[in-house]
Amino acid sequence: MNPRQQELAARIAGRRGAVRGPFRVWLHSPEMCERAESLGAFARFDCGLPEHLRELALLMAARNWDAQYSWNAHVRQAVEAGIPEAAVKAIAERREAVLDTESEQAFYQFCREILDEHFVSDGTFARALDHFGAKGLVDTIGALGNFTMLGMCLNTFQVDLQADREPPFPDIRGYERIVPGADRPRP
Repeated sequence: MNPRQQELAARIAGRRGAVRGPFRVWLHSPEMCERAESLGAFARFDCGLPEHLRELALLMAARNWDAQYSWNAHVRQAVEAGIPEAAVKAIAERREAVLDTESEQAFYQFCREILDEHFVSDGTFARALDHFGAKGLVDTIGALGNFTMLGMCLNTFQVDLQADREPPFPDIRGYERIVPGADRPRP
């Protein structure tokens, strides 16, 4: 690594414990890495959303992009932060998740609509706005955008799954979608 990459790697390791996953890719472009790390740090640690909703948004974006590394890196954190295991399993299986509170369900619906439909209905927007305010929704979109970029990076550069983790999604093997119930790529 050149001196700029070494400096960034040291800063990332200091904040996150190590240089893992997407950061190993992003370091090829120090300018991109610096900006992605800054946005990622805001989305993960500093935005106005509570931790359990930040982790829920990360899992939803990871599943949307089939980003197995990202999912595996955060699934325990999401459960420990308060996301019900049944909801996590439903998201992994692309089923409707049920959360514990009205505000969590409103957040889930808001994220699901923007990720799946690329739009949010007026009713869903009003419901989420009532719970989280404009700042909360802007932070949500920023977090989802960051987590989407993360998933795209991980999949494009085929960042290996953590050695101690199983593939989390029933329809993905390696970096290919498979026919449900089979271990072969979709035709």
